[in-house]
Amino acid sequence: MLAHHAQALEMAALVPSRSTNETIRLLAERIDVSQRDEIALMTRWLERRGAPVPGPDGAHAQHGDMPGMLTPADMQRLAGASGTAFDRLFLELMIRHHEGALVMVAQLFEAGRGDDPELFQIANHIDADQRAEIDRMRRLLNSLGGAP
Repeated sequence: MLAHHAQALEMAALVPSRSTNETIRLLAERIDVSQRDEIALMTRWLERRGAPVPGPDGAHAQHGDMPGMLTPADMQRLAGASGTAFDRLFLELMIRHHEGALVMVAQLFEAGRGDDPELFQIANHIDADQRAEIDRMRRLLNSLGGAP
């Protein structure tokens, strides 16, 4: 999940130079803050257990293993877009990315890993945050004339 969140940060970092839509810019800032907060929570959880904490370079090596991760080609398409075309693509890809996080949270609980109270709290926080952002992004995409 750390690699997944790191990719969301990469996506959000593209917004200031490619979008002029203030709502998209504010959304990207919110995504940046929430993903960084969640990365910190997950990192502390791993460190307290003496588990290895993957670095940002590990994010790219694992892209095929996690639901919702963008491929290098997806990232290139996003980086190459601008204006309204960028805004629509950003929203479409970030919705897919967030939906992947929801799949991972569900997999965590299905695997019986929700018995740790702190992990349960982190996973529920991620689930609620991603669902709220997906809803916002779908409404925004719809207002831009994209698929809801």
